[in-house]
Amino acid sequence: MVDVSDKAETVRVATAEGRVRMAPETLALIRQGNAKKGDVIGTARLAGIMAAKQTANLIPLCHPLMLTKVTVEIAEDAALPGLRVTATAKLTGKTGVEMEALTAVSVACLTIYDMAKAADKAMEIGGIRLLEKSGGKSGDFRHPEGR
Repeated sequence: MVDVSDKAETVRVATAEGRVRMAPETLALIRQGNAKKGDVIGTARLAGIMAAKQTANLIPLCHPLMLTKVTVEIAEDAALPGLRVTATAKLTGKTGVEMEALTAVSVACLTIYDMAKAADKAMEIGGIRLLEKSGGKSGDFRHPEGR
């Protein structure tokens, strides 16, 4: 792991996004709460939050972090059609939270797939990227393509 002991503690925030493209019928099934496994969006949100907290156990050489905030938002996007997932992670510390936000999005998307695969095995997960981050020595970043 990288030695961060000499770095200053700063407030660090990162936001990532991803999407799950699916058949319109699958999106309707999720919207209506009729998926066989239950509440897809609620379960995926919780899975994403839990995943952010476990990032150091999943990704080699990531520092275990004391996150102070993790949010996972899942919104319907009829243009896909499908669901867009956005996650934000925050802490005051010596290292960034980009991996935690990206892990939250990834696992939330995987959970959506798992919970709806009985209805639509052709779903596609994609577009996972860091949208923005702030804090730390390297300063702020905003994805050039925006949100």
